[in-house]
Amino acid sequence: MTEFERERYELSIERIGLMLTEETTEEKYRDYFRTVASFVLAIDKIHRSFENDERKDWKIEQLADENKNIYADILPGHYAQSYADPALACEKMGSDKGAFLSAIYVEMRGLIAYVYERQTVYMTVLNELFIQIYNCFEEEAEPQYHTLKEIFYWYASDYADVFAADRIKEQINPDFSFAADIIRDSDLSDLRYLYQYGEYISENELRTAEHLNALPESVIDKMADVFTEGYRLGFVIGNKDLSKKAVVNIRYTVGFERVVRKAIVNFAAMGLRPAIYRAAVSVLTKRQQFKVGYYGAIANKQYEYDHRADQGLFIDKRFIERKLEVVRYTYEQNKELAAKFAGPAVIEVFGEEPFSPERKEAAVSLDAEQEQLSLVYDSRSGQMTNEYIKGEERSYTIIAYPSPEIGEKYEEIFDEIIRINTLDAKLYEKVQQILIDALDQGTYVHILGKGKNKTDLKVQLYRLAEPDQETVFENCVADVNIPVGEIFTSPVLEGTNGVLYVSKVYLKELQYRDLEITFANGMIADYTCSNFERESDSKKYIHENVLHNHPTLPLGEFAIGTNTTAYVAAKKYGIEDKMPILIAEKTGPHFAVGDTCYSWSEDTRIYNPNGKEIVAKDNSVSILRRENVEKAYFQCHTDITIPYEELEKISVFTEDGQETVLIRDGRFVLPGTEVLNEPLKELN
Repeated sequence: MTEFERERYELSIERIGLMLTEETTEEKYRDYFRTVASFVLAIDKIHRSFENDERKDWKIEQLADENKNIYADILPGHYAQSYADPALACEKMGSDKGAFLSAIYVEMRGLIAYVYERQTVYMTVLNELFIQIYNCFEEEAEPQYHTLKEIFYWYASDYADVFAADRIKEQINPDFSFAADIIRDSDLSDLRYLYQYGEYISENELRTAEHLNALPESVIDKMADVFTEGYRLGFVIGNKDLSKKAVVNIRYTVGFERVVRKAIVNFAAMGLRPAIYRAAVSVLTKRQQFKVGYYGAIANKQYEYDHRADQGLFIDKRFIERKLEVVRYTYEQNKELAAKFAGPAVIEVFGEEPFSPERKEAAVSLDAEQEQLSLVYDSRSGQMTNEYIKGEERSYTIIAYPSPEIGEKYEEIFDEIIRINTLDAKLYEKVQQILIDALDQGTYVHILGKGKNKTDLKVQLYRLAEPDQETVFENCVADVNIPVGEIFTSPVLEGTNGVLYVSKVYLKELQYRDLEITFANGMIADYTCSNFERESDSKKYIHENVLHNHPTLPLGEFAIGTNTTAYVAAKKYGIEDKMPILIAEKTGPHFAVGDTCYSWSEDTRIYNPNGKEIVAKDNSVSILRRENVEKAYFQCHTDITIPYEELEKISVFTEDGQETVLIRDGRFVLPGTEVLNEPLKELN
């Protein structure tokens, strides 16, 4: 930090400190400014402790108390009395200013990440934003709402070349090594290391780290090896050259450092260095409520959901163009690094109580024009990313493990998931090929629900020109999507019609009840669920979080999951509604809305283990990339699974009307696939 930067920071802290005793704003706003000022000063106290090198001898209890104190305001027990809750803020300060000031407080809470990362310049920028807004309330008893929004707008616009640019660089440059240094250099047996991130640390993170520390080195090696080998195989199977790459992005939840440390060693043997970045904390870089990067406990999911659209306070065409300029410039300045980026390797966790949010009128939302601008940004930034990090040259892998919140049998479930993640891929490859051989004869698949499940859907299949050399479905074993157990295709949209229904499903940390989607020629024509009393709220919920504000989406993938072992484990432990989609999609047929599995790499030739080329990679929407790429991609892909017990039948029909039943009453019936039913006997 330069002397000028230090002076600027100190001046901001001095000014904010005066807010605690001043009475220069209207009384109804005074408590808000004092509350936020107190938070800033608490963060400054942490800053001083780093500056004075005080923390190395702190006990874990002292670190835990500090961690709890800086997150206390947004925890579920306190949130309703916090200015971070837009409902409370609007009640006390009026609808417009309340929502605005609540969003400002949430932006200020990004100071937690910045103080631990020693990002003093970022801290100063936020402090100065807060001071500028405070000054408005000093100058006028009731400043104009548009004046306040202008301040936020210029903060977002002026600092896009800092926040947004740094966000891109930390994704592709391993020299941004804050988290990697913690993983490599810490004594992982001393759980004080968990508090070095500044993330919220709950019992889940502590118990996860304790459990991993108790596992033999051989088990940790096995977990890391499955993870990194899946990543390597993604390049092999996808016919991509890993030797051209130098950087892998590792995403994980705090507590898994022992596995990540071994994974870093494995990746190094492949010539890859880790780029490990925190899930975004600024409104300038967040993607709604979704966490992309590493993170600790989510202190309050309702808080995250309430502020998912705070960009609505400043998004306009000018801002989108400005941010896109920053994206282009940053990639161009770092194009050599970008070209060497291999893709993400992700460790997910599951087991939390399913979350169904409360919808708050007080929360900021995007208007129709802003929704469209947001889609434009996603599309164009996605194109730029693919220009510099080519889809046909990158890959990924994802694996998932339970968190302690899953229940009292956590350790037992954890061991079971390790077993599921390392099942015999060769067995599944053989059985899945039998299913594929039958499906390759067909023109469409009929999926019919049982009992209360209303699914009645016909999915059209790609027609093979050379059946001896081509195939419609990919035989997916344990590579990028761990665990093993699915076959999938990009269906033909025209003629794909009917209803998809699932009684309860958990998609990207949000629960849906009685989710029903109607398809017409492969496109979503209607949708509803029973999460909210008003159907309009339920539709809005799906529109925002499944369609991602698109007016419609295509059916980008149809798949049949074959991992009955995972299905039985979910039933055995009563965790069906807590299984992540990564595992759940292997436990029944699933349907992805949005982009296909092959988006940005459709022209890469790939083959099944039997040597046949997989040719069903496009649909009539994705093929538009050859004319207008903006019409081809949606930057989303959401899998929805129907569990076996809700299935009456899955059949494939040939052109002459012959029916071959693959699954009947939740059991595999095609000769040669009966072995998949063996685990299901445990349910009897």
